[in-house]
Amino acid sequence: MPEHEGQFGLTVVTLGVTDFARSVAFYEALGLVRKFRATGDEIAFFEAGPAVLALFRWDALAADAEAAAQPRPQAFRGSTLACNCNSPAEVDAVMARALEAGATLVKPAQTTSYGGYAGYFADPDGHLWEVVQAPGLSVGADGRLLLPD
Repeated sequence: MPEHEGQFGLTVVTLGVTDFARSVAFYEALGLVRKFRATGDEIAFFEAGPAVLALFRWDALAADAEAAAQPRPQAFRGSTLACNCNSPAEVDAVMARALEAGATLVKPAQTTSYGGYAGYFADPDGHLWEVVQAPGLSVGADGRLLLPD
């Protein structure tokens, strides 16, 4: 019996994208490394710390999930992705890199009500990313978010 059988964990986040090449270029410009290229232009996989970020054409992803591809949401989708950092300076650097890569600024990085520092950007398809430094949390050398007990 496999050691991981029965365990639940987040391994991959797949984003539906409307312009595959543009989105691949965007995430490469953020510094993510594309792997498993045997999938060609069907799906792109990126190492993103302990999880994987995958890009799949919007309509193909909807079809795979047997969900309606239209209408596409223009407003808040009820979820965000996050990139945790160890300092406000790291937050600023990640935000700057994202904007240089073509992200849209949603909320400038600023001090939060809980004593952290965070900002938001949207990727080319409007997926929201929070870039955050939160008190009590840190990112290990392996990219894993370290949670206190």
